[in-house]
Amino acid sequence: MAGSQDYARDSRNETALVYLNGALVQRSQARVSVFDAGFALGDGVWEGLRLHRGKLLFLEAHLDRLFAGAAAIRLDIGLSRTQITAALYDLVRANGMSDGVHLRLMATRGEKATVNQDPRHALGQPTIAITAEYKTPSAENARRGLKLFTSSIRCSAADTFDMRLNSHSRLNLIRALLEAIDAGADEALMLDPEGLVSSCNATNFFCVRAGRVITSDGRFCFNGITRGHVITLCRGAGIEILLGGLRLEDARTADEAFVTGTLGGLTPVREIDGHAMQAVPGPITTRLRGLYSALMEQEAASA
Repeated sequence: MAGSQDYARDSRNETALVYLNGALVQRSQARVSVFDAGFALGDGVWEGLRLHRGKLLFLEAHLDRLFAGAAAIRLDIGLSRTQITAALYDLVRANGMSDGVHLRLMATRGEKATVNQDPRHALGQPTIAITAEYKTPSAENARRGLKLFTSSIRCSAADTFDMRLNSHSRLNLIRALLEAIDAGADEALMLDPEGLVSSCNATNFFCVRAGRVITSDGRFCFNGITRGHVITLCRGAGIEILLGGLRLEDARTADEAFVTGTLGGLTPVREIDGHAMQAVPGPITTRLRGLYSALMEQEAASA
């Protein structure tokens, strides 16, 4: 049993260098202070990126989201877009990486004079860390599909806990996943405050009914870059797509379903709360996976 972020283990990751505050260090030496705001309070933002054929896919969109998230929590990253881009590529080059790599860029408020919530106690130097690891999405997940369980933990509105921010604090999502694991599932399906289907704990959710793709309206789910591409691909390919109004019963009885994320792209769903999908992967999911794969190749080939 494995979640949507499962991947094939690779021994090369054990010796991969890590970027930490301007230096490239061994994994075993990548350490931050116990007074770091990210460690102590979850005070920071992050991005997950995919290296494909030597190119960081959809980098500008990821940087847009990173800087928007940092601005929302009044965090000065201390680096420009150009400097962050250089750091990302310097890291993968230093590791000899060119394909099949997932990177996680983490920015926190940095070390604090004391551990408390008040950002005014930060010492003024953010912590910037980047990991780069060989991660091939699980072939078993892509073939067999995921088993979802609807959690009692709800996605929240922006004025409570904004799901659209890639916050370091993921405790509510971890609680949802723990419920799913206890139920024998791979990942948690989460409802919004109105009781409609919103998101999974780590990915965005889509289902297909009578040829129409349905997903959340976006108010309570992750601001997923892959999700945005799938919506655009549907519209460009003439596949009808509806945003919002997805009832749990309609998701459970859908013809097919899939989740989206940077690592796995589009991963099919085989079951929701004991209700099996009719096709895994279904024809619309298969078509969209092909369109997304073509988009990746186009992006990788661009200058």
